[in-house]
Amino acid sequence: MAPSGIPPNLQKLLKEPKFSSRSQKSGEYDDGTKKLRRMILTDGIPLDADPSLRPRIWKILLRINEVSADTYLDYVARGPCHVREKIRNDTFRTLATDRGFKERVREDMLVRLLDAFVWKNHVDQQQRDRLGFTYVQGMNVLAAPFLYTMPSELEAFYCFSKFIEECCPLYVQPTLDGVHRGLKLLDKCLKIVDPELFDYLRKKKLSAEIYAFPSVLTLCACTPPLNEVLRLWDFLLAFGVHLNVLCVIAQLLLMRDDVMKEPSPMKRLRVFPELDAINVIGVTVTLVRDLPEDLYAELVKHPYAP
Repeated sequence: MAPSGIPPNLQKLLKEPKFSSRSQKSGEYDDGTKKLRRMILTDGIPLDADPSLRPRIWKILLRINEVSADTYLDYVARGPCHVREKIRNDTFRTLATDRGFKERVREDMLVRLLDAFVWKNHVDQQQRDRLGFTYVQGMNVLAAPFLYTMPSELEAFYCFSKFIEECCPLYVQPTLDGVHRGLKLLDKCLKIVDPELFDYLRKKKLSAEIYAFPSVLTLCACTPPLNEVLRLWDFLLAFGVHLNVLCVIAQLLLMRDDVMKEPSPMKRLRVFPELDAINVIGVTVTLVRDLPEDLYAELVKHPYAP
C-alpha cells in the first residue's frame, strides 16, 4: 500500500496523463483536474447534492472552454447531411428500452446533432488536412450519453465532437479500425490476466470479435442501466477510453463462474448482465497492474494513434 493509503495501481492511474486525447500526449493536469480525477476514482461524483455536477465535470475533463450557438445553428441550417438515411436507420433504436432516455432525448435531437457533426467535419476537412469523419455504426449510441447528460443540445454537440475527434477518432473511421484493434487487445489482455478463461473461450471458438464487439464499439453504453453507464463514463473520461477494453474484461470476470460452467458460453455472452459500474471500475483498476508495460502502452494508444 502506498503511503497515501491508495494502492499502487491507483497511484499509477492518478499520475499518468490522459493519453487518450491526441492533443495531450505529455504534460500534467492542473491541480484542480487532478483532484477531480481522484474524486472520480475513489468516491465517484456525488450527484445527489447537485445534478449539474456531472455535466460541468465532463466539460472540464474534455476541456470544453466555449461553445458557439451561431456555429451550431449554421450546421443545423444546412439540413440533412449526405448520410441522413443511414443516421435515421439507427437513431430510432438508440437505447430503445430505456424509458428515462426516451423521455429526455427525442430522436430529432439525436438526428440533428449527428447531422451537424457530419457537416462540421465536412467543413473542417475542406479547411485543413486532418483525419476525416462521417457517420458510422455505433456513433448514435456514443452521442446518447452526452444528449442525456448535458443541459442543452448545444453543449452535447460540442462535448460529443471533442470526444470523438480527440479521445477515440479511430473508433469511428469507416473501417472501425480502433474498435478492431481494441478487440484484438482484449484477447491479448485476457490471455494474461485469466489464461484459463481465455483458453476455455478459445476452445469454444469464441474470440472478442464475436462476443465483445458491441461493448467495445459503444464503450459499454449498450449495456443497461444508463445511470451505471454514466458512472462508468465518468471514469473513462477522466482516465481514457482505452480502459474500456479492461472494463469489458472486468465484466467477463464478474460473470466468470457462470461462463465457465456453461457448455455453450455464447448464451451467457450474447447479453451481458446489467452493468455495475463500481465493481467494474474496481476490477479494471486492479487489472492495470497486471499488464506488461508494452502491452499497456499499446492499449493506451489504440483509440487514437494510427
